[in-house]
Amino acid sequence: MSWLRRRWLPLTVLVAATTMLVTSIMWAVAALGWSPVGGMMGPAVRGDAPVRNLAAADRAAARFAQSWGLTVGEVMQFDNGFYAELVDPAGNRATEVLIDWATGTVGLEWGPAMMWNTAYGMHPGPAGRQPPVGLDQARRLADAWLSANRPGEHADEPEAFPGYYTLHTLRGDRIVGMLSVHATTGAVWYHTWHGRYIAMSEQ
Repeated sequence: MSWLRRRWLPLTVLVAATTMLVTSIMWAVAALGWSPVGGMMGPAVRGDAPVRNLAAADRAAARFAQSWGLTVGEVMQFDNGFYAELVDPAGNRATEVLIDWATGTVGLEWGPAMMWNTAYGMHPGPAGRQPPVGLDQARRLADAWLSANRPGEHADEPEAFPGYYTLHTLRGDRIVGMLSVHATTGAVWYHTWHGRYIAMSEQ
């Protein structure tokens, strides 16, 4: 019995530590006024009807954007839902949101928009500072990551958001996905949650 206890002790400690970490994160999130809504973590605008096309997704995203003084830019449809860029009054890309096709609920996109965005995310940072990673380097980092992890895909032009860049990934000239590059560390975060790309509209 003592041998079994010694064998399972490391696992028990790991589970306990993981539970404490998750609990701490949730407490921090709750303190910031963020909550999981419609499958999305973060501030959200609840929808009341399914979203079936790009025009409806644009309208749903605009309701969310209006509350932050933003407007809607690019809108994309994937088989897991809709995605939209939000733009500030100066025309700069501000953040990214997801639109739940089943309910129309709109919330900040998880991943880089939530964790890396220094203006609208969970970890605000200084504004106006030139990032160490520029546009060209962001694309090179994205291409290097894709070459190692998703052969056959390459990066499109980077789109700058506060604290990071988002890039479409292509096969030939066809969009197949998205990834983001941290503007300080150069870390790459592939958007695994979108599913298959279907269509796009742009303001």
